Amino acid sequence: MTPAFNRRDFLATSAAAAAVAATAGSSRAAFARNALPESPQARRILGKTGIETSLIGLGTGMIGGGQSSNQTKLGVKGFTRLVRHCLDHGVTLFDVADQYGSHVYLREALKGVPRDKYVIQTKTHATDAVTARDHLQRYRLELGVDYIDVLLLHCMTKSGWDHEHTGAMEELMKSKEDGLIRAHGTSCHGMDPLRTSAKLPFVEVDLARINPEGLVMDDKKPDEVASVLEEMHGAGKGVIGMKILGEGRIKEPARIDASLKFVLGLGTVDAFIIGFESPEQVDDVLKRTEGAIAALKA
Repeated sequence: MTPAFNRRDFLATSAAAAAVAATAGSSRAAFARNALPESPQARRILGKTGIETSLIGLGTGMIGGGQSSNQTKLGVKGFTRLVRHCLDHGVTLFDVADQYGSHVYLREALKGVPRDKYVIQTKTHATDAVTARDHLQRYRLELGVDYIDVLLLHCMTKSGWDHEHTGAMEELMKSKEDGLIRAHGTSCHGMDPLRTSAKLPFVEVDLARINPEGLVMDDKKPDEVASVLEEMHGAGKGVIGMKILGEGRIKEPARIDASLKFVLGLGTVDAFIIGFESPEQVDDVLKRTEGAIAALKA
């Protein structure tokens, strides 16, 4: 597997970040806006990574932390029922994390499913190479897989976060060269780190908080976040949306429909995850996504 960006390029490219920023406007046009998906079960490519995934994914970190989340609280049986329902309805992207304690749950839920039928995205808080290497080895064991599709540096909160994560970044790039992961990137909490991620070639995929109400987002002004996602998309980065329903705060049907239309209408979000807690919620969002697509095409 030949990486688009290797470790030898890393230091030189990071040093040139300021120059890249100056030309960001022209780079936005490099990747055309996404066409509207044909259906909620549409397949999408994450930027230039070549990774094909479902439009909608299952997030497993609803109220997540301390090795627990609302999804893991369903128990192995309930979690497996939810995952299998997702698979049966074309939802094949699964977002997990060590922090949520969801690795082993997903492993059990996916037993017997061919590896090429799903995409796994997980996250690490590592800042140095040794910790990143140890995390990747443990994550693969916990998930029961030979490789992880997308591994993100979790919860970047500072501008210039890359200076504190150089060791981890280099290790993840090596791991990609070795075929242990397919893409690397970030999840960000704050506009400053989000802008940093937009300009770094290391970030091949970004997990970004986006909805039209500014709830649980990096900025309360959705247009501010959307402008950075446009920059990311234009540079060929895979953009995965999260907090589409504001971590459960967007509950009324009309507000859910408006959020789905907003995110789909941006043309810069390749896929998005929702913290489903029941098969019925999966069905409802799939139906509403179908309606949102139809409304946008009308």
